[in-house]
Amino acid sequence: MDAVVTGSSPSSADALKAAGNAELGSAEFAAIANIMQRDARIHLTPAKITLVQSRLSRRLRAHGLSTFRDYVQMVGADAEERAAMIVALTTNHTHFFRENHHFEHLCRTAMPWLQDRARRQPVRIWSAGCSSGEEVYTIAMCLLGTSSASASWLRQGDVRLLATDLAPHVVASAAKGVYSAETVAPIPAAYRDQWMRQVGPDYVMVEEARALVTARVLNLFDAWPMRQQYDVIFCRNVMIYFDDAAKAELEARFVDMLAPGGYLYIGHSERLIGAATKAMSNCGQTIYVKHGGRT
Repeated sequence: MDAVVTGSSPSSADALKAAGNAELGSAEFAAIANIMQRDARIHLTPAKITLVQSRLSRRLRAHGLSTFRDYVQMVGADAEERAAMIVALTTNHTHFFRENHHFEHLCRTAMPWLQDRARRQPVRIWSAGCSSGEEVYTIAMCLLGTSSASASWLRQGDVRLLATDLAPHVVASAAKGVYSAETVAPIPAAYRDQWMRQVGPDYVMVEEARALVTARVLNLFDAWPMRQQYDVIFCRNVMIYFDDAAKAELEARFVDMLAPGGYLYIGHSERLIGAATKAMSNCGQTIYVKHGGRT
């Protein structure tokens, strides 16, 4: 009986095996770390070498490469693979209503201010580092409330939510707004019943919620295409991967992008440093408000 080949010749099978056994040396790790620092400002310490080897071994297999030296040469010349490498080394972890004190503040303190602004001008909210969208749809549900009547202020105003992330595959998930039953379990029933619909085993955000959200791929250290200021920015558990210089730079840019009186929400282990500290005041646990804009 003839052997059945499932997409691999003997030579390519050998290459796949070699890729799985490839060792990431210190020189190649340093080159990869330099690219991550330069292109994404993600700081990789030598303690991450095993994680990097594990995640990038899949990229070696995808290209039929047997050594990390070959892979480093490839990413040095191939911008598309360089971007894929950065995505492979990016951690995407999130869930609905994560760090719920932020959403309590959004509902109790920020919402009245946003509703007042919406009577006179557009309202813009940014989820920076949105991952697969759980954060931005939690924000959307807070704004919508638990009934059609509570969402009327959104229909009468110009309110838009921007969700951005470095990784195209999670941005695509955010745009779809489709989540497993396990993923939606943390959502309070009043929100879930009003703004999600079960389709087979999954739950889908209703059109009114999805229409609020625009999902885009964006490297936070590239030029930002947005021209308007934002009233609220969420950037949580993203800056833990940056060194202090990158954190200070990004936070200062967030301050510039915030409208006076606007709110910045950051992760539980993060803090403001550098120039941002002079323009913002703490108003809650890892919650900051930009000076000015209040009477």
